[in-house]
Amino acid sequence: MKEVKVLGSGCANCRTTAALIEEVAQAKGVAVTMQKVEEPREIVGYGVMSTPGVVIDGKVVHAGGVPSRDKIAGWFSAV
Repeated sequence: MKEVKVLGSGCANCRTTAALIEEVAQAKGVAVTMQKVEEPREIVGYGVMSTPGVVIDGKVVHAGGVPSRDKIAGWFSAV
């Protein structure tokens, strides 16, 4: 199971990013736990200055803008 955190204020791009990750993970048969992180100090603590950011298993894999489906699929290809 992958632990996924979406970092951001809860804006439309953050919600879209979370939904895309859930869709792609489900399509690839990857179990994920999703957490939304909206606290600015915690977001900056990951070194993310542009949201939405994505953290998978403790590692920042994306920051700034909605990631493409292909990019998200790549995050789960090593499973």
